[in-house]
Amino acid sequence: MKILMLTWKSFGNEDMAAAFRQLNHQVIEHPFSDKGERTDAELEQDLTSQIHSAAPDMLFSFNYFPVAAIACKKAGVPYVAWVYDSPYVRLYHYSINYPTNHVFVFDKAQYLEFHRAGILTVNYLPMAANTERLCAMTDFARFQKTPWHNRHEVAFIGSLYTEKHQFFQRMDKITPYTRGYLEGLMAAQKQVYGYNFIQELLPPAIIEDMQRSLPMQPGADSVESVEYLFAQYVINREITALERRELLHAVTEHFGLDLYTPDQTVKLPNCTNHGPVDYYDYAPYVFKTAKINLNISLRSILTGIPLRAFDIMGAGGFLLTNYQEDFLDFFVPGEDFVFYDSKADLLSKIDYYLQHEEERAQIAKNGLQKISADHTYVHRVDEILSCL
Repeated sequence: MKILMLTWKSFGNEDMAAAFRQLNHQVIEHPFSDKGERTDAELEQDLTSQIHSAAPDMLFSFNYFPVAAIACKKAGVPYVAWVYDSPYVRLYHYSINYPTNHVFVFDKAQYLEFHRAGILTVNYLPMAANTERLCAMTDFARFQKTPWHNRHEVAFIGSLYTEKHQFFQRMDKITPYTRGYLEGLMAAQKQVYGYNFIQELLPPAIIEDMQRSLPMQPGADSVESVEYLFAQYVINREITALERRELLHAVTEHFGLDLYTPDQTVKLPNCTNHGPVDYYDYAPYVFKTAKINLNISLRSILTGIPLRAFDIMGAGGFLLTNYQEDFLDFFVPGEDFVFYDSKADLLSKIDYYLQHEEERAQIAKNGLQKISADHTYVHRVDEILSCL
């Protein structure tokens, strides 16, 4: 099969291309940038010309781009998109229902939302890891010479959402009632894992008040609701920022922490902030050498397993994550990974697994074996092509 692959600054490009080629498919990589626009006549024409020139059997991209869907529909070529971002508003563009689309999302709850609405072009496909590449990364001496070299037993890689302005802070004109309502709502959601109730608890009066400071409207060519925009892009993002800072601060009060985040100004006690780490070339060494790797999911991910979790287990690292329902479809808690359901539970499990090295090592080994057996990019390519 000949595959035209749109390449942009996404995770997984190299691993996905390698998986296609490992299964004897021809891959033609095409640099792509849509400048943040959903539709673009010039870009659409460029893609259409590229499709006619390459004559692929399908077009592939990480994340879904309406302009690519439009070009593929006109050319009569299947468009395969694998979405790893959440939230991702472009999924609600009217083009999502094109018969040439085969869109895969990593969050089962999001898949079910589309399925119940009768959108049959959206499928469920969890993320993956390239265990062959990750396991071959054994140059620890090279890693120890980098500024990212671990100093502590616990590590977290990810944004704290402090490195640039946040939408929530821009709502400086809301009433004291609205602010109190939202702060109470966020405080309640922080206590609950496994169900997100933010969107359904935003009444019209609260939405109207927020819009005075932060006007947000659905696109004219899409069907997302204004409640979706405020819940997922504003409030759940703010909850994640508060939660990550709060949990990591609690961790540093009891244990050492290696933090890898874009905002190098963040200071926490007993914490080394290494700044951003190269995710492809060096993050796997963090996963391998940290005794405990934390995952604190973005709150807009309803049930899905974040890519970070697959990469931690795929590198042979020990994963301690917040509860996400989709884990239980593929992995066994306490056998392949460990989850926490409160701040106290997080601290208790860090303490326990730092003291039980053999048990911790066995769990990491089990997780790696399960990823290798069922959750590599090669497995996912087989699943995608089976759907086609």
